[in-house]
Amino acid sequence: MVSYNDWLDEECSNMAREGLRTLVVAKKVLTKEQYQNFYQRYHQAKMSTHDRSQLVEDAIESIEDNLQLLCATGVEDQLQNDVRASIESLIQAGIKICMLTGDKLETAICIAQSCGLIKKASQIFVMSSVERDEDIIEQLTDIKEKMTIMDSVFILPGDCFDQCFEYAENVLADLFEESKSVICCRCSPEQKANIVTMIKKHKPKARIAAIGDGGNDVAMIQNAHVGIGIEAKEGKQASLAADFAIDEFSNICPLLMYHGRYAYKQTCILAQFVMHRGIILSVIQVLFCHLNNFITLSVFDSLLMMAYTSIYTPLAVFSIVTDRDYVEDR
Repeated sequence: MVSYNDWLDEECSNMAREGLRTLVVAKKVLTKEQYQNFYQRYHQAKMSTHDRSQLVEDAIESIEDNLQLLCATGVEDQLQNDVRASIESLIQAGIKICMLTGDKLETAICIAQSCGLIKKASQIFVMSSVERDEDIIEQLTDIKEKMTIMDSVFILPGDCFDQCFEYAENVLADLFEESKSVICCRCSPEQKANIVTMIKKHKPKARIAAIGDGGNDVAMIQNAHVGIGIEAKEGKQASLAADFAIDEFSNICPLLMYHGRYAYKQTCILAQFVMHRGIILSVIQVLFCHLNNFITLSVFDSLLMMAYTSIYTPLAVFSIVTDRDYVEDR
């Protein structure tokens, strides 16, 4: 797109280390003939019914070359309130945090430090790209062996993920489990969804909650066991595709630790109660039939059966649903 420039590379790296999201602005002057050729190719790609996305991408790439650099911008994407405290609470609750972002490596590290995923005493391991596929397993195994402390952070760039996913999926899944936190940078929406799929495949007992606020998080949210969308200014694609929608990230703690806990606890107790209620009737009926030569006669009157579930036992159901052993702090 734009020819290599030492100044551009240095400035983008400097802004990324400060946690800024970089954007390079460039231009290209087209002749009328070039524009007509591009428009015709782009229109045909949009009307195609086969490989439409790839054709549109090829048409755009055909014109995005030899651009003239104008400037580089850095946008500060501030963290929401109480993000650091919320992540600390999740970690203390035994929940493993995986940060999947499309930002550069330097930006991802800066954001992870700001939100508390990377601490001063953290041991950081960054996966580097390799030319030979055979070296992937060796590098992943070497990183796994060097993880000597509990607070280990594994950073996986997106350009390395495809190789790892194809040739060392089992080792990569084990490394995700060994690390206290995982950061994946330069991830495409497809790669985010593949990471969720990989963890579900190799760790079937794990339950994954995917949290996102943009359209590029939709595939990841839909692949997870529970999808949580944050209503952002950029749009509501994530919240519309998710199972739950929240206003800001700090609401994740009440959702998981309070409402989620009670939903799980009360569902289990209610299921046990319903089974117990049904077993009582079944056992009495079996004993009655056994003592009366297995006659096909119900020991209970039909009105009694109806009253048993609608009059005599519903208070227990209401008690289970409304019972609280902890009051949420408002």
